[in-house]
Amino acid sequence: MSRIQVRSGISEQELEEKRVARWPIWEKGPSVFPWFYEFEENCYILEGEAIVMGGGMEPIMIKAGDMVTFEEGLTCRWEITQPLKKHYQLG
Repeated sequence: MSRIQVRSGISEQELEEKRVARWPIWEKGPSVFPWFYEFEENCYILEGEAIVMGGGMEPIMIKAGDMVTFEEGLTCRWEITQPLKKHYQLG
């Protein structure tokens, strides 16, 4: 199983049930940087695109409309290719 789970086509109902609109927002412009997930993170991509690689996985593209789960303990490298804006929730 991948240490990053990506789901597309999330319904408005699911977003409301998870209260995603109340999660904090994180934004970052095009850049490349390493990241370590001290806690599991769930996020919903509002805008932009990025490629996440590392942990012995194939590079994974994430984009607006994706719900993404990053496993606790994951070390990876982010390459933001279009300015990214996401709601996120830790733990």
